[in-house]
Amino acid sequence: MSVTLTEQAAVQIRRHLETRGKGLGLRLGVKSSGCSGFSYQLEYVDSADPQDELFEQFGAKVYVAPDSLPYLHGTELDYAREGLNEGFRFHNPNEKGACGCGESFTV
Repeated sequence: MSVTLTEQAAVQIRRHLETRGKGLGLRLGVKSSGCSGFSYQLEYVDSADPQDELFEQFGAKVYVAPDSLPYLHGTELDYAREGLNEGFRFHNPNEKGACGCGESFTV
């Protein structure tokens, strides 16, 4: 099982951690939420959980809890700017659909 990062996502992760002044990386997970079933969660990791899977690319680390990994297998984490909006984007091959506002997805 794997999660990958684009170079743009890695740059942003490193930049966020540098601005914050601490942290090992980001934890990527899913939780039950929204009208479609699941939503993505990103949070800082200050101490690694030994059960987490670690994915590292371009000098940035992403941790994924074992219970989220089946939903995230094959996901590419990207960072994009579109007009005035910017943020992390999830390219998840497991998604079968998403709600109209884009805040939640189904597998």
